[in-house]
Amino acid sequence: MNSTLAGFLQALALVGALALSYRPLGDYIAHTLTSRRHFRVERGIFKLIGVDGDADQTWGAYLRSVLAFSFVSVLFLYGFQRLQEHLWLSLGFPAVSPAMAWNTAASFVTNTNWQSYSGESTMGHLVQMGGLAVQNFLSAAVGIAVLAALIRGFTRNRTDHLGNFWVDLTRIVLRVLLPISIVFALVLVAGGVVQNLHVAHLYPTLSGGTQSVPGGPVASQEVIKELGTNGGGFYNANSAHPFENPNPFTNLLEIYLLLVISFALCRTFGKMVGSHRQGYTVLSVMGLYWVASAALITFFEHQHSGVASQIAGAAMEGKEVRFGIPGSSLFAASTTLTSTGAVNSMHDSFTPLGGGMTILNMMFGEIAPGGTGSGLYGILILAVVTVFVAGLMVGRTPEYLGKKLGAREMKFASLYILTTPAIVLCGTGLAMSLKAGHGGGMNNTGPHGFSEVLYAFTSAANNNGSAFAGITVTSPHWQTALGLAMLFGRFLPMVFVLALAGSLARQQPVPESAGTLRTTSPLFVGMLSGVILIVVGLTYFPALALGPLAEGLH
Repeated sequence: MNSTLAGFLQALALVGALALSYRPLGDYIAHTLTSRRHFRVERGIFKLIGVDGDADQTWGAYLRSVLAFSFVSVLFLYGFQRLQEHLWLSLGFPAVSPAMAWNTAASFVTNTNWQSYSGESTMGHLVQMGGLAVQNFLSAAVGIAVLAALIRGFTRNRTDHLGNFWVDLTRIVLRVLLPISIVFALVLVAGGVVQNLHVAHLYPTLSGGTQSVPGGPVASQEVIKELGTNGGGFYNANSAHPFENPNPFTNLLEIYLLLVISFALCRTFGKMVGSHRQGYTVLSVMGLYWVASAALITFFEHQHSGVASQIAGAAMEGKEVRFGIPGSSLFAASTTLTSTGAVNSMHDSFTPLGGGMTILNMMFGEIAPGGTGSGLYGILILAVVTVFVAGLMVGRTPEYLGKKLGAREMKFASLYILTTPAIVLCGTGLAMSLKAGHGGGMNNTGPHGFSEVLYAFTSAANNNGSAFAGITVTSPHWQTALGLAMLFGRFLPMVFVLALAGSLARQQPVPESAGTLRTTSPLFVGMLSGVILIVVGLTYFPALALGPLAEGLH
């Protein structure tokens, strides 16, 4: 009962903090994306990179800018890791191996932050700060920029210009992510998170031995890791490590950080399209899925199957005692419903159905509330599909936010929805059938072994980054396969999002009529929730039946 009450109070405090942040932060981001005034430092950056800050780009130019910037980022981060041993603050670590450097570069540039290495024993402080942490800012900003372009597709008429990627990227980093990160990094330091440039020190243990305890610029990376829904930990244990997440207060604060921007973007969407009710509608769907997921994971993790769980009173294997079931389950639900991937417990040690829920959260496309930007543009694509399905039911051309949804728009939406499942299911199938995948890292067999592989590709393709850590992914085969899944899973959907935005922006607005579907009603909330469950969730049902469901019902 005490555990249940503690979980309820934590969730209530979290919801209260998110509610207080929703309006001011959402309005501020909307102002940032719509203001025509450039700060002096921004004008200096535009001049340095040769960009006209007042020029708009077509959707094709916007897309090329996204891809070019990301390509250069991958090359830079790969080279940074390969040259590590020659850099300042390398701590004596050698260069990262080619396969691991490739995987890590693809991971951090795509906002996945999948880690096949132990940070404290692989990366020097400069690579952590100047490489990984910088990409935490930039990859998060790219997601919000693509969302901004899609919203402009709904709000602009008879044009194919969607804004300027370089302006959006610069403003999001300098005006939104950086100021918030500075404030909350100080809060984390006050809460006990480490922030220094120390090398590892040896300390005596109670058993008479010694333990190497590394320091580092942890708090500054921790805050943007959560705020930008990135997820890469400074330490191998990620947010279960006491230097990253020392107590229940910092645990709840980190959950707040990984949710706050993605939820607030619903307000940004409503303000930019001129209807706050549209934002509240999307927020309602996100909230329903988040509450349901957190409640179900908490319930499954309280099941007392097995002697150890009965003695502990719950399924405590792989969980930190200082967080318990409530803090661990709330974190697990939030990190897999966003594209964060940070963990404060071992998801591989969750109960079969609890672990299955974390996989399902990612399979939904991480839209409740999802990654920074990517969650909202994902659910808006599903809203487009919902309106189209409703139009078919009544025999009328569907309209959403004053734009007709014809064959062209639905092709882009359909390709978006099909891309990630194709990557996940094909990647999992190949890994299970090829010796290099099936025998090259799987430490478990049967349904749980399959669940580990399914989780890996689901996490990579959805740019989440968390893992069932019972699978070893350090071989060149896994490094290459998961790196490709991250890149395709990040940028192919962006192609279809920006193409859809360009198609919508070229249209002439359609006035609302008596036959227009109301997309701010409780009925639409129910319809959108159902489409997410049926169109997205059931796509993966056969795979789930072979893994977590088979194990949980055994």
